[in-house]
Amino acid sequence: MRIGYLMNAYPMTSTTFIRREIHAIEDEGGEVLRYAIRPWDEPLVDAQDEAEQRKTFYLLVGRVPALLGDFVKETLANPRGMARALKTWWRLWRNAGRGFVPHVAYLLESVSLKRRAVSDGIGHLHTHFSTNSAAVAMLSHKLGGPGYSFTAHGPDEFVDWGRSSLDMKVAEARFVVAISEFCRVQIARAAGMDQWDKIHIVRCGIDTFEFAPTDAPFDAQAPFVTVGRLCPQKAQTLIVEAAARVAPAHPDLRIILIGDGETRDRVEAAIARHGLQGNITLLGWCDNAEVRETLGRARALLLPSFAEGLPVVIMEALALGRPAISTYIAGIPELVDDGCGWIIPAGSVESIAQAMQSALDAPSDTLAAKGAEGRRRVEEGHDVMKNARRLKALIEESSKG
Repeated sequence: MRIGYLMNAYPMTSTTFIRREIHAIEDEGGEVLRYAIRPWDEPLVDAQDEAEQRKTFYLLVGRVPALLGDFVKETLANPRGMARALKTWWRLWRNAGRGFVPHVAYLLESVSLKRRAVSDGIGHLHTHFSTNSAAVAMLSHKLGGPGYSFTAHGPDEFVDWGRSSLDMKVAEARFVVAISEFCRVQIARAAGMDQWDKIHIVRCGIDTFEFAPTDAPFDAQAPFVTVGRLCPQKAQTLIVEAAARVAPAHPDLRIILIGDGETRDRVEAAIARHGLQGNITLLGWCDNAEVRETLGRARALLLPSFAEGLPVVIMEALALGRPAISTYIAGIPELVDDGCGWIIPAGSVESIAQAMQSALDAPSDTLAAKGAEGRRRVEEGHDVMKNARRLKALIEESSKG
C-alpha cells in the first residue's frame, strides 16, 4: 500500500522529525509519497531537507490554473462527492467564523490532492498537525479520496478547537495520533470521550544510532545549548536575563543559541544591555550535523519554553547523554524530571538561573548519570524505528476496512 504524507509546508528546519518518521517507515518497507501545500519560505540549511524538497509535490506552487481546472473537472465527473465536500467545507468555514478566501483555497487544494492521490494509488493519507493540512485531507476524503489520519502535537492546536473544527477532523479520520498522554487528553476533550479509542499515542522519535552518547567532558568549557526558533514562546530573552544573574559568579559561563526568528533583535539587545557578548553566542540555523555536534558537548540543553508539545530537541540532547533543563508544560514532564535534568516553572527568570547554577555546580558524574538516564528513556519511548512500526501498523490496520 502506498502512503501519502501531506504537510502544510515541507520540509522545514523545525520539522526534521517528520522527515525521520517518513524515512523510518520507508526503511520498514513502506512506500511514501510526499505532498505539501507550499514549500517553506525560508532557506533550507540541510542537504537531506533539500533532497526531500525535490521529492515533494506542491499543491500551490505555480498551479493556480491547474487548481481551477481540477475543480471544474471534479465537479463535472463527481457531483455527489463535490456535494459532500461542499457541505463539510461550509461547516469548516462557519465554525472558523472568518477566512473565506483561505477556506476556498482549502477546497481547491483538496480537489487537486484527491485527484493526484487517486492517480498515485495512495491507500492512506497521513498528515502532521490538525490545522489546515488536516482540513484539506478531510475534504479530499469527502470527495472520494483516500482515508486519512493525523498527528496532533499542540499547544496551539488546542487553543480554540471549535474554530478549527477539531472534533469534525477526528470524527472523519480513520484514527488520530497524539504525541503524549497530555495531547491525547486534549484531543479527547475537543472530540468527545466517545472518540477515545480512536486516539493512539505514537511519540515523536529520533534515530538513537545517529544520536549516540558522546564522551565530551562536562568541564568549564561545556556550554548550555538551546535550539529552536527565536520567538516569544521559546523564552530566549529570559535566558539572557537569567544569564545576567549567573555570570557574576561564573564569568566563564557560555550559552549557545541555535535558531533564528522574530525575537532575534530583542535577544541581541538584551545581550548588549547586560554586556554578555562574551558569554552568549547566536549561531542562527544550523544543519543537523552541527546541531548534533553542539548538543553533544553541552553541559545541558536549556529550553525554558512557555508553550510546547514535546520538543524533539529534548530527545536529541538526552540521547546524546546530556541533561535537559525545561519547563513543566504539556508533554514535557512525561520525559523530563530530576532524574535526567531539571524541570522548572515557565516564565520564571529566577528558576532558570537556579537550574543553570545547579548544573554549573553539579559534579561531572552527576551530570553524566542524568544524561545516561535520559538516554535510557529515549531508547525506551522515543526510538524512531519502533514508533514508525507502530504508526505503519495503525495505518495498515485501519485501511483493511
